[in-house]
Amino acid sequence: MDSSAGATAPLSSPRPSLSAEGRARLFPSATDAEWTDWRWQQRHSVRNLEQLERYVRLTPEERAGVQETSSLFRIGISPYYLSLIDPEHASCPVRMQSIPVRAEARVRPGELADPLGEDKTRPEECIVHKYPDRVLFLALDTCSVYCRHCTRRRITKGGEAELTKDQMRRGIDYVRSHPEVRDVLISGGDPFLLSEERLESLLAPLSEIPHVEMIRIGTRVPVVLPMRVTDSLARLLRRYAPVYVITHFNHPKEVTPEAREACERLVDHGVPVENQAVLMRQLNSDARIIKELSHMLLRSRVRPYYLHQMDVAEGCEHLRTPIAKGLEILEQLRGHTSGLAVPHLAVDLPGGGGKVTLQPDYVIERGERETLFRNYKGQTYAYPEPEETDCSCPYDEVWQARSKELRSGGR
Repeated sequence: MDSSAGATAPLSSPRPSLSAEGRARLFPSATDAEWTDWRWQQRHSVRNLEQLERYVRLTPEERAGVQETSSLFRIGISPYYLSLIDPEHASCPVRMQSIPVRAEARVRPGELADPLGEDKTRPEECIVHKYPDRVLFLALDTCSVYCRHCTRRRITKGGEAELTKDQMRRGIDYVRSHPEVRDVLISGGDPFLLSEERLESLLAPLSEIPHVEMIRIGTRVPVVLPMRVTDSLARLLRRYAPVYVITHFNHPKEVTPEAREACERLVDHGVPVENQAVLMRQLNSDARIIKELSHMLLRSRVRPYYLHQMDVAEGCEHLRTPIAKGLEILEQLRGHTSGLAVPHLAVDLPGGGGKVTLQPDYVIERGERETLFRNYKGQTYAYPEPEETDCSCPYDEVWQARSKELRSGGR
């Protein structure tokens, strides 16, 4: 594990955290009980220009951005996440993710309201069934922080709200009636904003469906509202294992002691946590930043999973990077840090083509007898090809028959 300068201090460090400094500056009257109450955080979220200007001296671009995007997409920043904003720098990564700028109000050529083509594969209000063996279950349209790079802003801009009981029932019935579905990703909006009772009313029936092998929950709560991750919530998730939490840290500044504690609480209760970062221009578009983020996540027992090329959502062009930048970052990571610290670079193809992953090309030449590679240092190595090339698996027919017998006598 990397032990270079800049390593995250242990949770017992006496040094005040960024959030503690920001809290003292912005919310000096908040008691400890209030600050650590996620519902208090929700009630005191900043949701309009007037509220925001009480806490942040906005640049002209930010002020115009808030005004010009007010009818396009919500603004909402929890006090905790607001406390991480650098008041002196408009390029603060937390600030860039939570406060709009004027460029966000402009739709550029190639940008799409539904960049991932989800609506055309949406057989129920809450179900997106784009891949053969998995579905996306949209539980609500609400977030604790409305990220300016949101790909699903057509939903999270408001108007769809939490699922009705009937919509939830139809979604569960859809999964139950499609035996090919083995993986359910619950997202939205942010599912961790549901009450535990409401969340359990979704987890319990899904976990009882025989062909559902795993449930994933996409959430930004550990990043922007870590006090929501209570022991009670973690125990609830563990009860319906295997449940995986997919969270969304984009910059090392977000990996605070509070955020680390939230992630470690989940892992301690047996809930694996993985991270999907989005590559954003002038925010984290540098290999050093991604490397530091990966190392900090791994120290918190969070696996860096994906580094996403930003989707072509409306109003986000100013944050997008060239494809070549992501490949360059991977090139600078591979071989220079442990493999676990190197996320997959993923592009979700516009219009619904699904995810593809990219990596630098290490193959120099393919031949019948050998394949020539370059390594991370640029050195050339030959891999000899085997004489025998039959790659069939003779035992597989036996194993499949045996597995079928085991399944028929199981669940």
